[in-house]
Amino acid sequence: LLLGVLGAPALGDPGPLEDVVIDRYYIPKICLREAQMGDFIRYHYNGTFKDGKKFDSSYDRGATVAGVVGVGRLITGMDRGLQGMCVNERRHLIVPPHLGYGSIGVAGLIPPDATLYFDVVMLDIWNKNDKLQITTLFKPEHCNRTVENSDFVRYHYNGTLLDGTPFDSSYSKGSTYDTYVGTGWLIKGMDQGLLGMCAGEKRSIIIPPFLAYGEKGYGTVIPPQASLVFSVLLVDFHNPKDGVFLEHLEVPESCKRRAVTGDFVRYHYNGTLMDGTLFDSSYSRNQTYNTYIGKGYIIPGMDQGLQGVCVGEQRRVVIPPHLAYGENGAGDKIPGSAVLIFDVHVIDFHNPADPVEIETVFRPEGCNVTTRHRDFVRYHYNCSLLDGTRLFSSHDYEKPQEVTLGANKVIEGLNSGLLDMCAGERRVLIVPPHLGHGESGARGVPGSAVLRFEVELISMEEGVPEGYLFIWHGEPPANLYEQMDLNKDGGIPAEEFSTFIKTQVAEGKGRLMPSSDPEKVIADMFQNQDRNQDGKITPDELKLKSDEDREKIHEEL
Repeated sequence: LLLGVLGAPALGDPGPLEDVVIDRYYIPKICLREAQMGDFIRYHYNGTFKDGKKFDSSYDRGATVAGVVGVGRLITGMDRGLQGMCVNERRHLIVPPHLGYGSIGVAGLIPPDATLYFDVVMLDIWNKNDKLQITTLFKPEHCNRTVENSDFVRYHYNGTLLDGTPFDSSYSKGSTYDTYVGTGWLIKGMDQGLLGMCAGEKRSIIIPPFLAYGEKGYGTVIPPQASLVFSVLLVDFHNPKDGVFLEHLEVPESCKRRAVTGDFVRYHYNGTLMDGTLFDSSYSRNQTYNTYIGKGYIIPGMDQGLQGVCVGEQRRVVIPPHLAYGENGAGDKIPGSAVLIFDVHVIDFHNPADPVEIETVFRPEGCNVTTRHRDFVRYHYNCSLLDGTRLFSSHDYEKPQEVTLGANKVIEGLNSGLLDMCAGERRVLIVPPHLGHGESGARGVPGSAVLRFEVELISMEEGVPEGYLFIWHGEPPANLYEQMDLNKDGGIPAEEFSTFIKTQVAEGKGRLMPSSDPEKVIADMFQNQDRNQDGKITPDELKLKSDEDREKIHEEL
């Protein structure tokens, strides 16, 4: 096929022509395909005579021309002039009479022996043997799963005709297009073009008309026999049969216990959509999320996804929408039918029935005497959260911590952990919050936090029963007041009282309540006996604690 090309001056007076004259006055920089004999094409044109008078125009009819090129369905000149064109290419064609309507013309429209001038723009080219054309524009490095038939997909798209004319876009609607794949809800070409995609992947999908809207087109935006080009971004996908998918990112080497239904878990998380969009984060609030698992307090997928976690574990939980917020989504950050990804870091967990967990690190040999209720102990400790966050330490102070066991001066869990210890013994205590600082926490201690104590017992002193400041090792003297009244003046001032008590302790006849300040204990004893607070104890005022208790019981009876 010879295609003569004339410059602009020759177009004015070509003289007798033997073949079509073609002026390719606009050629696109990118030409992926040229029209060949047997191809189906769509194009617009204006048809004029030599004097510029218009005899026909597809623009005036508001519809493109569609047909097969090179098989005799067009006038010969047009058949030849359209071959080799690219999409969006523009040509001037001069068709001599013998390649147009000849000596007969078209009654009332084209006179006999008329040379015809056409201005043509090519809009679409396809062939019945065409297949779907898929070009991957971007693919994530990590792709654990791809789209299969019956999956539910959420994707964004820009849809254009082959010449670039836009006809639709999900972006302009502000929401993804959500549908099932392979169930007939999409045009065949899109059904096929989405298969094998990863979440986050971008594709260009060119769909021939017979896999799109075919001869009918679609409304006013997609002409009949139009090839369609979709630029697709797959946001996420899932299958209605999907369960929760777990990815163990980091599991501590030592995992003595795993969370089960009914446990109370404290964890940090980042929540994202499959395209990486962050919708929520506990880190941004600087506070863990605290909840029971397996009891319906959180979305079902997270209830399942936290089962079996270890303290300190980092886990990725991928939750399909039917186990999350479903078709409705949540607020303005979680769209309907969205797959959710939670990157979770478990800080600690416990069960409301948990006791204090005691691990003996070191116990001296020949340990015969251990701490009991009401004993006075001195100990060192380091206190931290289970994730290693340091809270407090007695080593930050000059002296060890001192406390009377059972006097409600320390949290219950620590008190329990200090019982039955030998001097020099070292322990690790795991204290659940209901035996610690509870749901409210304390200064520096988060609410519902499990605490870890490293304790070392330095020393202990045998205690006295609750309510007592001093106890006799045997029977008290029968004439107690007379012995206590050292100068025999009928009154016992504080100095005499203190001297007498110290003498009894020194001689091993009795012992004071253990304390770091025995003088204060003696002063409290004196104040209790000096009932009228006149600075001395009279015979009527002096009473043993055991006698007071019997009198109280008698009064109650």
